Amino acid sequence: MALDKNFWNERYLTGTTGWDLGKVSDPIAAYVDQLTDKNLRILIPGCGNAYEAAYLAMKGFTDITLIDIAPELVKSISKQFEHVAAVKVVEGDFFEHQGTYDLILEQTFFCALDPSLRQQYVDHMHTLLSEKGKIAGVLFNKLFEQQGPPFGGLSEEYQQLFKSHFRIKALQPCYNSASPRAGSEVFIILEKA
Repeated sequence: MALDKNFWNERYLTGTTGWDLGKVSDPIAAYVDQLTDKNLRILIPGCGNAYEAAYLAMKGFTDITLIDIAPELVKSISKQFEHVAAVKVVEGDFFEHQGTYDLILEQTFFCALDPSLRQQYVDHMHTLLSEKGKIAGVLFNKLFEQQGPPFGGLSEEYQQLFKSHFRIKALQPCYNSASPRAGSEVFIILEKA
């Protein structure tokens, strides 16, 4: 099964989007609520329905870039944000994306990628971040019985994976996960090293 743009496009076209909470996740909202610099350059890879972007824009953030590989989804969110100057929508492959960001929000993107791409994810995140840039968000802290996506993982694996490129500021059990994910997520804050 190729997890390419056709795969993800089909998921959105058929409404097979079990990961979609229908709103910004509480952990991301709580993190955003404590940010004071509204001019941070923010990237949301694998943005899905972009509830995080709507929340950021509502909170006054001015530089939000969304990227997703699914053309129909991109068309839909481009229309949704067409009058929101703070939000730029990009159709494309995260691994080919170029730019410099102060913050990258992680919400169900990492777990959608085949685990064979995890080192490439870490390397490219590092490349995209500004000197003191950060990744913040949520990762699964569990293994799944079925073949993904979503693909699970464990905190110990993430420690090893990220330590070469990042200072781990937080990698702890998530206290405010959505109820279907309660007890199975960790919140991360990773600062570019």
